[in-house]
Amino acid sequence: MMSSEEQIVECVPNFSEGTDEGKIRQIIKAMNVSGVRLLDFSRDVTHNRCVVTVAGPPDAVLESAVRGVGKAAELIDLTRQTGVHPRIGAADVVPFVPVKGIKLEQCALLARQAGAQIWKRYHVPVYFYEAAAARPDRAQLEDVRRGQFEGLRVAAVKDATRRPDVGGPELHQTAGASAVGARRFLVAYNIYLDKPDVAVARAVAREIRASGGGMPGVKAMGVLANGRAQVSMNITDFRMTPLRTVFARVKELAAKQGAEPLSGELIGLIPSDAYEPDSEWARQISGFDAADKVLERRMENPLAWPV
Repeated sequence: MMSSEEQIVECVPNFSEGTDEGKIRQIIKAMNVSGVRLLDFSRDVTHNRCVVTVAGPPDAVLESAVRGVGKAAELIDLTRQTGVHPRIGAADVVPFVPVKGIKLEQCALLARQAGAQIWKRYHVPVYFYEAAAARPDRAQLEDVRRGQFEGLRVAAVKDATRRPDVGGPELHQTAGASAVGARRFLVAYNIYLDKPDVAVARAVAREIRASGGGMPGVKAMGVLANGRAQVSMNITDFRMTPLRTVFARVKELAAKQGAEPLSGELIGLIPSDAYEPDSEWARQISGFDAADKVLERRMENPLAWPV
């Protein structure tokens, strides 16, 4: 059990590999640091992406994340990688999240320390984002990732405003760059529609995302995943915009296009405050088990590290 004085930080690195289980296993294995708990990992072939969730004391989690970035840089070649999810690096994003006994500002310092180590050890340049951003124009991840790996490796050399915060200006030839940041809990939530028409998912995404005047704290894009139209979302403020509200709005907008939600999925974990038992969105997630998907419950029963 956690003591009341214990500091707990979560880190949710996203790696640009969703097809090769062997590589994913090696990356996760490299992240095994004493004191760090492996809470969740998932891979998506269409997005060609793997999301790993670890938690533990700040220094140990920092070391775990840095080692994961290093192993990803060794194994993933972005010049040969494709997928529907935007990315700039083999270890694309590395966010630190306060869980217990630690503030967001302290997680931002952890992110800065991690970025320095990533460059020093592996020569992978780093951009800082959200609470760790060194510049206001890099607070939003989508601004950092504009142009993706292919565009950024050209822009970083030609345009001083696009250069990495640490290292560079050239990106790593095969591993690109990593966006390292600090943020509050984010819920990664996808809804599959019953029609394969990606235009429907894109239309729904345009209506709900905050940047288009939609729902506060919602980022969304419409993609074709596994032959189905998917509304892929990051909910950055689940208290202001709960999942039940997001689901209801997606259902309403899809109906106008002659479609309806078929199923849902959560990528990674959700905090207990975001969990809404017996809600329609939870019922639509096949095999949803709060013991596996709610962070506070998973902390008490972590996964075994790969050997």
